[in-house]
Amino acid sequence: MHSKTIQQEARRRHASLCAEIERHNRLYYVEAAPEISDTDFDALLRELQELEAEYPDLITPDSPTQRVGGAPLEEFETVEHAVPMLSIDNTYNEGELRAFDERVRRGLGRAEEPQYVVELKIDGVAISLSYENGELTRAATRGDGYRGDNVTANIRTIRSVPLKLGKKPPRILEVRGEVYMRHQELERQNRLREKAGDPLLANPRNATAGTLKLLDPKQVARRRLDAVFYEVATMEGVELTTHWETLARLREWGLPTCEQAQHCKNIKDVIAVCDSWESCRNNLDFEMDGMVVKVDSAVQRRRLGATSKAPRWVIAYKFPAQVARTKVLRITVQVGKSGALTPVAEMEPVALAGTKVKRATLHNFEDLAKKDIQIGDTVEIQKAGEIIPQVLRHLPEFRPDGAKPFPIPKQCPECGGEVHKDPEGVHLRCLNLSCPAQLKERLEHFAGRAAMDIEGFGPALVEQLVTRELVKSPADIYDLNEDVLSDLERMGKKSAANLMNAINSSRNQPLRRLLHGLGIRHVGGHTAEILAQYFGSMDRLMEASVEELQEIHEIGETVARSVRDFFDTDENRTLVQRLQKRGVNMREESRAATGAQPFDGKTFVVTGTLQRYSRDGIHARIKELGGRPTSSVTSKTDYVVAGESPGSKRDKARELGIPVLTEDEFEKLAGDSR
Repeated sequence: MHSKTIQQEARRRHASLCAEIERHNRLYYVEAAPEISDTDFDALLRELQELEAEYPDLITPDSPTQRVGGAPLEEFETVEHAVPMLSIDNTYNEGELRAFDERVRRGLGRAEEPQYVVELKIDGVAISLSYENGELTRAATRGDGYRGDNVTANIRTIRSVPLKLGKKPPRILEVRGEVYMRHQELERQNRLREKAGDPLLANPRNATAGTLKLLDPKQVARRRLDAVFYEVATMEGVELTTHWETLARLREWGLPTCEQAQHCKNIKDVIAVCDSWESCRNNLDFEMDGMVVKVDSAVQRRRLGATSKAPRWVIAYKFPAQVARTKVLRITVQVGKSGALTPVAEMEPVALAGTKVKRATLHNFEDLAKKDIQIGDTVEIQKAGEIIPQVLRHLPEFRPDGAKPFPIPKQCPECGGEVHKDPEGVHLRCLNLSCPAQLKERLEHFAGRAAMDIEGFGPALVEQLVTRELVKSPADIYDLNEDVLSDLERMGKKSAANLMNAINSSRNQPLRRLLHGLGIRHVGGHTAEILAQYFGSMDRLMEASVEELQEIHEIGETVARSVRDFFDTDENRTLVQRLQKRGVNMREESRAATGAQPFDGKTFVVTGTLQRYSRDGIHARIKELGGRPTSSVTSKTDYVVAGESPGSKRDKARELGIPVLTEDEFEKLAGDSR
C-alpha cells in the first residue's frame, strides 16, 4: 500500500476514533447513559494515543488525547469578563421564597404568572467558558466578578467539558457553570495522598479551588474534576425564549447541565421541590447546599434586570445550616485593619458542612458576654450562610468547674497600645496606627484586587515586608525595588521583576480604587466610586466639608463624617502626600469625557417597563451622559423616567414636583431624539 494511502487511512481512523470517544464522553457525562465499560473506553483512547504517536501531524487542539495537559504555566493571565459574573441573593425559608415571588410579580408590573426552573446549587467553583464556532477558546474563573484567572489549560483536562460543541452551535457562546469534585474522587485523592504522606484534602470545594490554581495542567488532569453548566452569558445566532429550552440546547451541544433540574409552574411547586431535596441532599455524590430558583422566561428576565450586585430574576434557597457541637479550648483576640479587636474561639476540630472547623468568630466582646462563652465550654456552631463559622450558644450542663469569663482586653494583644470602645458602637479598637497587625491587614487590603490590584502582593509577602520593617505604610510599597524583593524568601529575580511591574502599573489606577484601598471606614468600592466621580480629584475631596459630602446622593451623615475624620488626621494626609510624590494617580476621569454630558450631576430614577431599553441599558445610558441612576425617589431626584405600569415611584415624583419623563422625552433630553 502506498504511503499516501496509508496516511489517508490513518487520518480517517483518527477522525473516527475522535468522534467515537467524544460520543462516549457525551453519553457518560451529559446523558448519564454510558454504552461501554471504562476498560473499553480506555482501549479506544489508547489506540488514539498510539496513532498520534505514529502520525504526530494528526494531533489537533480538540483531540481527546490533549486532555492530559500540556506544559506547566508560569502564571495565570488575568482576563476581563465581557458580561460580569454577578452573585445571587439568598433566601432561607418558605416565607422568603414567597417574598421573592412577590418581588418578581411587582417587577413585571402585570398580572401574569411567572414560571420557574429549579436547579441544584452545587458547591464548587464558578467558571465561564467561551466558544467560537463551536471550539473552546477560553475558560476563566469568577474572580471578583469582573475579572478572573485564565484557566483554559486546566479546564481542557476535564472530560465533561466539550472541547468542541456539536449540533450546529452558535458562532459565539459564553456559558457559565460550576467546576466541582465528586466525593468518590476526593476519597481516591486522599488515599493516594495518605500513602505519599501528603496532607489530606479538606473538602470537595477547597480541593476544586486548589486544583484550578495549579500551574501544571498534568496535575489537574490527575484530579478528576467534573463540571455542570447552568446559564448563557452571551450567544450569537440563536434566540432562545426560556431557560428550560436553554438547558435542553446546552445538552444538545454537549454541555452537561443539572440532571435534577425541574420546571415549575408557580412558587408553590418551587417550594415543594426545595422541600423534597432538603431531606435527601446527603444522598448525592457531590456537595450541594441548596437550590437555585430562576424565572424561566427570557423576556421577563430582561424586564426584571439586575441590581449592581445580583440579577432580580434568580434567588438561591439555602438549606438550614448544619449545627455541630465542640469544645472551646481557648479564646484569642484578632486585630483587623481598622484596629477592631475580635474575640475568636479556638476549638476542638469538628466536621461541619463539609469542612473541619476549629475556629469561629465571637464577633465582639458584647456578643461574647451576652452569649457567656467561656474557655472549656461545650458549644454549638453553625455556618448560617457565612464562610466563617459562628458560635450559637454554650451548653450550661457541660460547663467545667472553675470556668471564668474571658477578660476584656485593656491593651492591644499585638502592639500593647491603648484600646477604646467606639463611642456609638460595640467594637474595641487599637488606636496605634503603627500596630503590626493593623498594618498587615491594611497592606493586603490596599494591594487587593478590588483596590490597587497589585498581583502577587499576598499575605506571605506582606508578613515578610512588615517583619523586616521594609514597609510601614502603603506609600512604602512604591519605594521597593527588585534587589530588595529578590532577597525575600521564595522570591527569585523573575518573581521580583513581575511584582515590580505590578507595583508600577498600580500607580495608574483610577482615584476610586485608591480611595477604596485607603481603608476609610464605611467607604467600600461603591461609595469610593461615587466620591471619585463626584469630586474628580483627591485634592477636592480632601477639602470637602461634611455638609458638602452629605449633598451627594447615597452619602449620609455617617459616611460624610467618616471621610472628613479620615482626612482631618495628620497621618492620613501625610500618607496621601507621600503616595502623590511617588507618582500614584490622584484623579478620576469622567466616564463620559469623550462626549457631551447633558446629564452631568443629575439624578434619575427609572420605573415601569420600557419599550426601547432594558433596565441595565437605560442605566448605562444615564451614566454615559454624566448622570446617576438610583432606585429611590427623594427630594434630591432630578428626573423620573416612567414606562408602562410605573407604580408608586411615579406618584411620589408627582407629589414632590419632580419631572416625570416618557421614553421619548428622555431621549430628547439626552439628544437622542429621531
